[in-house]
Amino acid sequence: QLQFVESGGGLVQPGGSLRLTCTPSGFTLASANAIAWFRQAPGKEREGVSCISKTFGRTNYADSVEGRFTISRDNSKNTVYLQMDSLKPEDTAVYYCESSKGTWHFSCPLGPHEYDSWGQGTQVTVAS
Repeated sequence: QLQFVESGGGLVQPGGSLRLTCTPSGFTLASANAIAWFRQAPGKEREGVSCISKTFGRTNYADSVEGRFTISRDNSKNTVYLQMDSLKPEDTAVYYCESSKGTWHFSCPLGPHEYDSWGQGTQVTVAS
């Protein structure tokens, strides 16, 4: 299984912004398939937040974050970003990035069963 290192989380007030970063551990981002950000809040199931395809930069967002979050991928910097704006208390969770099992060039899925790698995650807390 591929593993990633996530960072950039923290405590932010409602309406604030954070940028999460995801870097692969022991391999290059270019060799990975589609990358997705998932989140899991206490007592809740893991939720797909956003994903980006292996090539062509095709993205997908959960309805709950559409228009507020932006995912990007820079293979030259070996990093995937999740820019989170207009944060809400319900965005509070541990955020993980994962690589898809299959190769997705023109789209990407958000279903957790499509992914099989993850890191330690980074905690995002939105509170006043």
